[in-house]
Amino acid sequence: MIRRATLGDVPTLMALEDESFQTDRLTRRQFRYLLTKGQADTFVVEREGRPAGYVLTLYSKATAVARLYSIAVAPEAQGKGTGRALVEAAEAAALERERVYMRLEIRADNAASRGLFEALGYRQFGIADDYYEDHAQALRYEKCLVPHLNPDLGRVPYYQQTLDFTCGSSSLLMAMKGLDPAQPFDRSEELRIWREATTIFMTSGHGGCGPHGLALSAHRRGFRAEVYVNDEGVPLVDSVRSPEKKEVMRLVHEDFLAECQQAGIPVRHGTLSVEELRQRFRAGGIPLVLISSYRIYEEKFPHWVVVTGFDEHFVYAHDPYVDYADGETQVDSINMPIPRREFTRMARYGRAGLQAVVIVYRNRRHG
Repeated sequence: MIRRATLGDVPTLMALEDESFQTDRLTRRQFRYLLTKGQADTFVVEREGRPAGYVLTLYSKATAVARLYSIAVAPEAQGKGTGRALVEAAEAAALERERVYMRLEIRADNAASRGLFEALGYRQFGIADDYYEDHAQALRYEKCLVPHLNPDLGRVPYYQQTLDFTCGSSSLLMAMKGLDPAQPFDRSEELRIWREATTIFMTSGHGGCGPHGLALSAHRRGFRAEVYVNDEGVPLVDSVRSPEKKEVMRLVHEDFLAECQQAGIPVRHGTLSVEELRQRFRAGGIPLVLISSYRIYEEKFPHWVVVTGFDEHFVYAHDPYVDYADGETQVDSINMPIPRREFTRMARYGRAGLQAVVIVYRNRRHG
């Protein structure tokens, strides 16, 4: 029998952890939190009247991804279909929550676990070195729970931003690398682009990248770019209060505009629908989209993501930010499936509803 875990199961869950894992064990506090407050489902399987295994699934905010975070089966219950039954229960619960992708990490040396998930239709899509406490490598696996949605998402490689304010430059790195494999893909280039494209100031701390600056950075590296903004004013100027800072941002913006005009970069004052973004993606462009992070991280700051694909229900995006404080890993930020309606809601920032998109294209010189 498989049922939802309760707080009364915590001692058993702890015993299963100790019995199953040498490192990276969940603590009593983590189990209690996930059973009461976390965005999670935990199921236990009972055999002969006692718990013989559990599975724990986490859910991303505002996306259609579930993450199978942990699974353990008691030695006496192994080889009897217990693991398969737990995974299938987790998949069914994820579908009930309208999640259509399940992802997880598996130790590279865990042949039994890899065999189980591969037999259930999971495919490997990435590797994480030095992932576990003992520095072991993890393999990243994914399964589409609604197979007819499964798009081809191999076009854009993933890069994780290394600083809080480099989401724009990191997104541009991913787009350019997807268009030209010879492009640099490292922290030096991430910071170089940020330095070129920054708006100088933000609400606090360092400035982020503006759409015009990102388009200019792409142009300098031999790519074609076009900018769409719904406001002719200074992007993100409402994020600062100081008149002096507003004036600096205005001067930077005017300089960016003049450079875009000189470089022949189209700057269009309007918006793009999801379908229009999809058309440009099919034509070879890779969109960078400014979103409000509130719908994902419940914090109000502007944030760039790179679009990696589309299907009838979802927009897929690489998010260069990984929220480790909330228990996430890169697997939660790669090819995030975002419902189309939700993507439209999040693709605007601030009270003024700023909408900004940069489309990057391969230039002739790359071909």
